[in-house]
Amino acid sequence: MSNDDWGFAPPPYNTEQALLQLQRALRDCKLQARGNAFELKGRTVIELDRSTDSIDARLARRLVQSTPEWDRYTLKSAADQRKLIDEVKKRLARWTDED
Repeated sequence: MSNDDWGFAPPPYNTEQALLQLQRALRDCKLQARGNAFELKGRTVIELDRSTDSIDARLARRLVQSTPEWDRYTLKSAADQRKLIDEVKKRLARWTDED
């Protein structure tokens, strides 16, 4: 019988602190903050919305002038947060290569 929790639970996800870390990481990616959104060259790339137990993010599929199509992410752990940051970095690299 395998028990992988070793008798303790991971710390609760602190959405307030996680949002600050996420915003810092997005600014490090050279995105400009505008309210709850972040932009690249005046185009909205990602929008963030914090609730009590999670962070909802909408990430643009393509960098377009008009209304973008969105991929939605719900962040409930540090692992979800790292995956989103990695995805943002991949898309930024792709978008800068397309320019």
